[in-house]
Amino acid sequence: MNAESKVAPITGKKILITGVTGWVGGPLAASLAATNDVYGAARFAKAEQRAEAKAAGYTPVRIDFANSDYDEVPDDLDLVLHFAVSKDPDPATQMRATAEGAGELMEAAKQRSDKLAAFFHCSSTAVYFPTSHEPAKEGDGLGDSHILMGMKTYSVAKIAAESVVRMTSRRLGVPTVIARLNVPYGDRYGWMTFHLLMMQHGMAVPVSNDPPTQFSPIHADDIAASIPYLLSLAEVGAETVNWGGNEVVSIEDWCTYMGELTGVTPTFNQTADMIPSVVCDLTKLNSTGFVPSVTWKEGIRRQVEAGKQASAG
Repeated sequence: MNAESKVAPITGKKILITGVTGWVGGPLAASLAATNDVYGAARFAKAEQRAEAKAAGYTPVRIDFANSDYDEVPDDLDLVLHFAVSKDPDPATQMRATAEGAGELMEAAKQRSDKLAAFFHCSSTAVYFPTSHEPAKEGDGLGDSHILMGMKTYSVAKIAAESVVRMTSRRLGVPTVIARLNVPYGDRYGWMTFHLLMMQHGMAVPVSNDPPTQFSPIHADDIAASIPYLLSLAEVGAETVNWGGNEVVSIEDWCTYMGELTGVTPTFNQTADMIPSVVCDLTKLNSTGFVPSVTWKEGIRRQVEAGKQASAG
């Protein structure tokens, strides 16, 4: 597909989206619900979470990956977009829910639908062995970058989940895409919100001791807009693609800019106990024709303004 190609938006589909109580899945479910029949899955431990899902325009269904509870997976699905991830401190539980659970979800969806067209699996650039400031390509070496922050099984579970998804895609014949997400953020969520809170409380923001601490952040608007393009890559056996924004931005950059917008001067703590830079090579994503629309400065400005409005309200 050339860079001038256009991919049709997703409309009129029956879609299951997991992880809707998380940062990425919830806003995406609300966005797609405007033109599709969307079911949003989570454990829904709190009754108000179901009410919030209904208010956002999609139908809540319960799925518990750690306990293999898939009773509410809908029939006749066209698409599954899988964003759920376990951050349980117990390694066995995290591997069970994140890795094995992804395969079990594919099984459950395929058993209930003869028309399942594609499975979308959200992975993470946390799977890459740290490459300093070199853009990571899909075929580069894998490793554990998140153990430095005490997330002892996160990267490993994500790597395992990719393997399970590839195997299950081949076995079931389900076209699949594995998207390795970099740093997601939106008007009301993201890593940057925590950094701003730290700045406002006079706390030093942790950064890598190999500065600058660079990433490829992508705004919620572009996350939603890129889904059809990513799905266009789905194939049996699973195509893997990096997922981020085209601008390389550091924690130092966005904290400095937030300081300019708020009048709060950031301070930084260079430490080895910090996720190292992970910059994406986005050649494959860009080849689909997807072009991000939100620049990082516009996204940060919107986030800061939303925060001010929330505080005033």
